[in-house]
This record gives sequence, C-alpha cells and structure tokens, in this order.
Amino acid sequence: MNGVHDLGGTDGLGPVPVESDEPVWHSEWERAAFGMFSMPFRAGWFGVDQFRFGIEQMHPAIYLLSPYYEHWAHTAEHFGVERGALDPDEIEKRTQYYLENPDAPLPQRSDPDLMAFVEAAVKHGAPASRESDKVAQFAVGDRVTVIDSSPHGHTRRARYIRGRTGVIELAHGTFIYPDSAGNGGGDAPEHVYTVKFTNEELWGPEAAEPNGVVYFDVWEPYIVPATQGAAA
Repeated sequence: MNGVHDLGGTDGLGPVPVESDEPVWHSEWERAAFGMFSMPFRAGWFGVDQFRFGIEQMHPAIYLLSPYYEHWAHTAEHFGVERGALDPDEIEKRTQYYLENPDAPLPQRSDPDLMAFVEAAVKHGAPASRESDKVAQFAVGDRVTVIDSSPHGHTRRARYIRGRTGVIELAHGTFIYPDSAGNGGGDAPEHVYTVKFTNEELWGPEAAEPNGVVYFDVWEPYIVPATQGAAA
C-alpha cells in the first residue's frame, strides 16, 4: 500500500506512548473486535493479507486517529458487506442502539467448533508456508536491491526499503505471496528471504544511527540482483 497505512520509517507523528502494565483489552468492545478476525477467517471471508488490505480501505484520517482494534472492526465490516453477509443499514441501527445503551449486553452465541478453532489459531497461528516447485533465484550472501516502484493495491514491500540494497541473510522457502492473496488472487507462493540493510543505506549517513542494521523479509518478486537497475 502506498498511502498513510504504510508508516514504516515515517517520522513526524509524535512519540509512541508505551503503557506500563498495559491491559490486554482497554475496553470490552476490543475483546469483541478481536473475535471479528477468527470468525470471518474461518468462514472464508478473507485471509490474513486480505484482512490487512481491508484495513487499508479506511479513510487516511480515520486510520491515523483510531485505535488498533477499530481497524479490525472496520475490515470485518468491509468484507461482511462485500460478501453480502452484513447489511449497512442494520449496522447503523445496531451502532445507534449501543451508543444509546452502552451497558446493554452483546449478543451471545454458542459454537464449540468455532471456539476450538479460535483456541488453536490464537496459540499456534495459521501457517503461511506453501509447497512450490519454483527454484529459488537467490541464495544467502547475495546482494540484492528492492525494486523501486509503487504497486497498486496491497503489498508488503514497505516504502522505506524500495530502491535500497542489502544482503540476504536467510532463505525461508515458499510462502503465500501477499501481493496476490491480498488483492483477491490465489496463494501464488513465492520464495521469502531475510535481507540485512545497513542503517546508512536506509536513512542516509547524516540521519542513520551508526553501526546499526535492519532485517526485513522480502518475497522474491520484490528484489533483483544488486548489479541490475531497481526501477520497475
């Protein structure tokens, strides 16, 4: 994503507050919003990358000023309406009801199979690795440059690494390709590598913290050999 939703390396947004003894939930609605991932995910509304792309549909100002779990609620609503499972008018009525009755209990539902799925997913995650017969085009030790372009739609190629050169430190095998899966395509597995960038390469000699490095995982279509041009 090329909008404000990609904040990696962005400054000027003020300090990041760190709470001591931060609670898991700041309010009960956050607990409910957390559940809005597992249920639609199990129902096939979205995968992880589509879930992220749904968040990227938020208006930039609302995205920047809203709390974390409001992003989760937004993407669940976005895909629910898109799939025809939720009625926007009904959402407005329910929202107004709870604004007027903040202490009213939330709807309850018993689904042992869903709870078992959530329990397993929260503890163990859902693996994104996928089998593929693609031959890796790069190896540990290769110097690579991240392609410097602005792809349309969802991507995990952060702006601050585009056009930058680093060294492959690890090769992980093939995983779901976010630029396909996040935009409604298939898993389209691609090789993933961990690339080490120096701070100076990323931020320039005047701004970089001396002797520091950043490790970033990249999918193979994001990179080219460092001797090639990185524009695409």
